[in-house]
Amino acid sequence: MAPSAPLAGVDVLLADLDGVVYASHQAIPYAVEALNAAAAYGIRLGYLTNNASRTPETVAGQLRELGLDATPDEIVSSPQAAVVLLADLVPAGSTILVVGGDGLVSEVEKAGFRVTRSADDDPAAVVQGFAPAVAWTDLAEAAFALRGGDAGIPWVATNTDWTIPQARGTAPGNGTLVSAVHTAVGRLPVVAGKPERALFDVAVARFGARHPLFIGDRLDTDIMGARRAGMQSALVLTGIDGPKQLLAAAADSRPDYILEDLRGLAEDYPATEDVRDITGVRRVRVGTAVVRHDGERLTLETPGSGIDRVRAAAAAVWGAGVPIYALDVAPELYS
Repeated sequence: MAPSAPLAGVDVLLADLDGVVYASHQAIPYAVEALNAAAAYGIRLGYLTNNASRTPETVAGQLRELGLDATPDEIVSSPQAAVVLLADLVPAGSTILVVGGDGLVSEVEKAGFRVTRSADDDPAAVVQGFAPAVAWTDLAEAAFALRGGDAGIPWVATNTDWTIPQARGTAPGNGTLVSAVHTAVGRLPVVAGKPERALFDVAVARFGARHPLFIGDRLDTDIMGARRAGMQSALVLTGIDGPKQLLAAAADSRPDYILEDLRGLAEDYPATEDVRDITGVRRVRVGTAVVRHDGERLTLETPGSGIDRVRAAAAAVWGAGVPIYALDVAPELYS
């Protein structure tokens, strides 16, 4: 491992799954090899997922099929964080109306709650997570149970991801289903998953992490959540967000590291040089890539490698002192 690699000094590597380790049932190129190499360095691995539709046993089984030595205890899911929140909101053993799949039902039952699918059973709370089979009737039951408005029973959502990556493309995520209930009842849920920190806190406590690194593919959930939890983060460009979204990222969604794929975890991470000459022209260099900032115009002066170009472009935009919409950013910096 290189001395300045993202993994240097890390005791626990926490990885998102969809878009980082796999897309649907196919491994992301180089992901399995890189994670196994991290484990060989003595770094503990944990997998964080907002997907509430499957149990940790099922997820761990899929990871083993891909070539990772994963156990259910290494899977930290949004349903697990959701039941931690529920425990602070309702008495032990309460009846909970569940909207979601087996992964959510399993965690609610393991926490000692009684599961119902009907508002007629007078539930103490509603917990909502994604499952492909969730139907209008399920959303309606949640709305019926939450009819008390802001003064009604607690509502916990495992996550609010707007989209979920699939082998055939990008599909609607749990956020769209939560939004439907929100529209009906006029209130918002407490959220357990990314970008809220509950999921990260569960992971840190489980692994006893002192210097964790979280790696994800989404700025608005993965990176924002890691920053809220006070941990370092890396964005890998193998999933949802690409260079264009990265350059436009708000300050609370900017990663510490930008990786083309997971091989970059153990590779030397180049420093960023940001200087102005006597004419006021600014140049941002990462590796052999140089971005020129002259007035409002950002252009690629020296191409360098593809990933260093993206790193230099991000540093140039983020350090410009003005919003990205006030800049004229050359397309070759993000295409």
